[in-house]
Order: sequence, then structure tokens, then C-alpha cells
Amino acid sequence: MVARQEGADVNDSAVGARVGIGPTDAGGFALAVTLEVSLPNLTRDKALELTEKAHQVCPYSNATRGNIDVVLEVAED
Repeated sequence: MVARQEGADVNDSAVGARVGIGPTDAGGFALAVTLEVSLPNLTRDKALELTEKAHQVCPYSNATRGNIDVVLEVAED
């Protein structure tokens, strides 16, 4: 949706996720996720911008925001 609004070419794009679990400061455990994004038809700056915007409107991101640490990584194609 974000790419369409911006007129960005997201052909051949890919998103992967690495999920981990680790201790919290309170003594419990929590999930952490790294999203690996590849947008080969965009400049790195534009890919970062779109990734951040998409993360703000993504239903999964909205459902887990504040509960799971998320790191966004954009591949350097």
C-alpha cells in the first residue's frame, strides 16, 4: 500500500524475519524480531523510507508494537 501510494517499484522485493527469544530486565523472557527487507529497484534511502512507513501502518507491527522489539534491516543491493 505504501509503495503504491509513493509510486515506488517494489518488483522483486522480499521480506524475511529472524525471531529470537531472550531474558528481560524483569526476569522473564521476551521475543525480538529483525525484519530483513530487500527492495532492489530503489535507492537505499528510498528503501529505508518506505520500510519505516510500512512498519507504521502494518497490522502486525501495530498489534505487537510495545510488546516485541523490532529491528528493521534494509539490504544494500
